[in-house]
Amino acid sequence: MASPFSEPTTVPARGTARTTYLLVDGENIDATLGMNVLNRRPNPEERPRWDRITGFAQRVWGQDVVPLFFLNATNGQMPMSFVQALLAMGYRPIPLAASGDEKVVDVGIQRTLEAIADRDADVLLASHDGDFLPQIERLLDEDRRVGLLAFREFVNMQLAGLTASGLEIFDLEGDVDAFTSPLPRVRIIPIDEFDPLRFL
Repeated sequence: MASPFSEPTTVPARGTARTTYLLVDGENIDATLGMNVLNRRPNPEERPRWDRITGFAQRVWGQDVVPLFFLNATNGQMPMSFVQALLAMGYRPIPLAASGDEKVVDVGIQRTLEAIADRDADVLLASHDGDFLPQIERLLDEDRRVGLLAFREFVNMQLAGLTASGLEIFDLEGDVDAFTSPLPRVRIIPIDEFDPLRFL
């Protein structure tokens, strides 16, 4: 299998040499949106706008972005229309397969985070999963910029605790503006973000 770091597809930023790797745990984001926010399978128009996420990733630190989207292809199938859409938006889809009940997407992201530790780069991870805690801690210990893109109220508590070590958490709806319509969330709202018109 070719390395996901060879000849990366990038969303260019102006005048920067440092790179932000955007790692998307698509399964985790979709499952959290469906089970915890909507309480049902999301409709296509309710899912995140992945192009908005890459745009945010470029703006937040003003760096080139390499967007990697991890998919579980253990069943031998790939959602080709979705894969083509990801490619059109500049993502590099990474379909992974396992022979058993291995959490193949988690393992792929863990290995990628470990490989990034050997590069002069920063990371944005779209996930709520605590399985990446050791890799995130290592990156923070090495003074990297590391950000989490998630629904704040569903972030793993141990991950959330890393904000004291420099982890930045960006809310997919409030900060990233990844959705085209408001989600039915009950969450703590910072007063600076409160828009009463959403509730009237």
